[in-house]
Amino acid sequence: MGSPENEAEREEDEAQHFVTLTQGFWLADSACTQALWLAVMKNNPSRFVGEHGNPVEQVSWDNVQQFIQAIDTQIPDLQAHLPTEAEWEYTYRAGSTTLFSFDETITPEQVNYHGNYPYTAALTGIYRERTVPVKSLPPNPWGLYEMHGNVWEWCADRYTACPSFAVVDQSGSITKEYRSLRGGS
Repeated sequence: MGSPENEAEREEDEAQHFVTLTQGFWLADSACTQALWLAVMKNNPSRFVGEHGNPVEQVSWDNVQQFIQAIDTQIPDLQAHLPTEAEWEYTYRAGSTTLFSFDETITPEQVNYHGNYPYTAALTGIYRERTVPVKSLPPNPWGLYEMHGNVWEWCADRYTACPSFAVVDQSGSITKEYRSLRGGS
């Protein structure tokens, strides 16, 4: 988890370290669609309303907790929850050691991001100015869609700087103010 010291655009709080996950977990293969949110919560807080196949966005961590509670009420054995930041990064990388699960760089054909501002040496490309439908871009090697870009995704834990040592079942701080977000927008 984290990033090597020579990675472009690396922040000082991203020390690369090993994390061992001892418990299995499930992760949905895509972000929550507006259609699912609307069916469960009876509202649609998204900026890009009417795009029911697009991910729901404009939701707080507390909104997501209410959504999860509503899902768990309807399907009690599901026991839905957000992944920890370590679980999220594990599935994001999908067994790779590269910056992105696709390789060391990304393109707008793989990821929805501001194509006028490419990462490192990538070429400029599409700037869609909006979210795209879930599962409309290639999945990572583990079949998970839009882990890079499209929308920010909440994690269960609070933000904390990466330690420089190996950790078992890493979870963020319980005292920090900010929640962890991953993915991008």
